[in-house]
Amino acid sequence: MSTASSLSKHGRLSVLVGACALAALPLLNACERTDSSQTVGQKLDNAVAKTEQAAVDIKDATKASVDSASAALREGAQQARTAAQQASDNVTFNSDDAVITASVAAGLLKDPDLSAVKIDVDTKQGVVSMYGPAPSEAAKLRATAIAGAVKGVSSVDNRLTVKTS
Repeated sequence: MSTASSLSKHGRLSVLVGACALAALPLLNACERTDSSQTVGQKLDNAVAKTEQAAVDIKDATKASVDSASAALREGAQQARTAAQQASDNVTFNSDDAVITASVAAGLLKDPDLSAVKIDVDTKQGVVSMYGPAPSEAAKLRATAIAGAVKGVSSVDNRLTVKTS
């Protein structure tokens, strides 16, 4: 390689380094635009104070978020308790109604006149409804009495129809 060629590469490199330094000057100057009358210790104290304030702000925001989440959780738990109680009440009604229906049907089967006919018994919240034929008016009245005597029955809707011969 010749000396002229080496100088020209060296010269180009020097020009490039100089141009980069000139371009970086405004950036370096911007970094120093803080109050130059402050000492390093004061600058450090300001930075610590800003950091402490940011920590307090974050703590407050976190507390507010936790409080909001806690309130939502309490409300959700209360709704779950209410739903569970309602479900329990429904199960109790349904199981009581099933027991009443079975007891009424068993009582009707014990009656010699009513056991021979098909009687549908439905119970809803203690109200017994009976559908189907009855061999006589007396048998229809006995069906009402049988159903009314079962524990948990609040009323009887006797819709049995008396067969006419």
